Amino acid sequence: MKKLIIAAGTGFLGQVLVNHFKNKFEEIVILTRGKSQTIDGIKYVNWNARTFTGWEKELENASILINLAGKSVDCRYTKTNKKEILWSRIESTKILNKAVLSCKNPPKHWLNSSTATIYRFSLDKQMDEVDGEIGNDFSINVALSWEKAFFKTETLKTALRTSIVLGKNGGAFVPLKTLAKMGFGGKQGSGNQFVSWIHEEDFASAVDFIIKKEITGVINIVSPTPIRNSDFMQGLRKSIGFPFGIPLNKFLLEIGSFIIRTETELVLKSRNVIPKRLLDNGFQFKFGNIDKAFRDLL
Repeated sequence: MKKLIIAAGTGFLGQVLVNHFKNKFEEIVILTRGKSQTIDGIKYVNWNARTFTGWEKELENASILINLAGKSVDCRYTKTNKKEILWSRIESTKILNKAVLSCKNPPKHWLNSSTATIYRFSLDKQMDEVDGEIGNDFSINVALSWEKAFFKTETLKTALRTSIVLGKNGGAFVPLKTLAKMGFGGKQGSGNQFVSWIHEEDFASAVDFIIKKEITGVINIVSPTPIRNSDFMQGLRKSIGFPFGIPLNKFLLEIGSFIIRTETELVLKSRNVIPKRLLDNGFQFKFGNIDKAFRDLL
């Protein structure tokens, strides 16, 4: 494999992928809103994710393109933020489509971020790529619009329907660990809702596996075992050695999320998603068990 391009690769997931792939590609290019520079052999090229400014030339002769662009959903769903969440995903995907179409030798395989939140709230049914039921709310409609923009042109493409990625230095694990250490590591809401999660190492390995196997279409990037929120938090408390955790009901979560400027949906939605296509293709999870994942992350 020769050249890897990661659009919006300076965040948590981008860095997870860079660490995984740094010795597997001859060249890695990160498209970033920051300045153009080269650090530790990684080339950073400025882009605004909306227009051509020269960055598009980097796509020529690339082996793999991975797009992670999009405003974080960890914010209040104000009218302004909702608009930015949607358009940061649509515009970046559209301009990359345009850039790919203008290449003489376009990237051989394009992987685009999507989300496991595309499936409906589910306590009763596990959602896979074949029988998963799509719901209807703001987050789901963003995901649908995002994938529609992505699959508009025909090429080797994979939409990564990713769940909560647990990492040592980023993602949801860091604030959850802090919460548990402060004594607020009890169940959130009813505690019945399912958490679909994946360890950062398995996330990177799954992306690598998809590239090697040339798996296209939509694919769930989640661990094989969704877990109830109450069990997830209990496992977290146990792993950090904290004896108790104050449960946070919906009312307290509403107050807390308002204070830290986020939405309760991020913890209250039941994401009951399984990685059917990964498993059917023979992918082996290193951290399929939540207790093993917590032990490693700590």
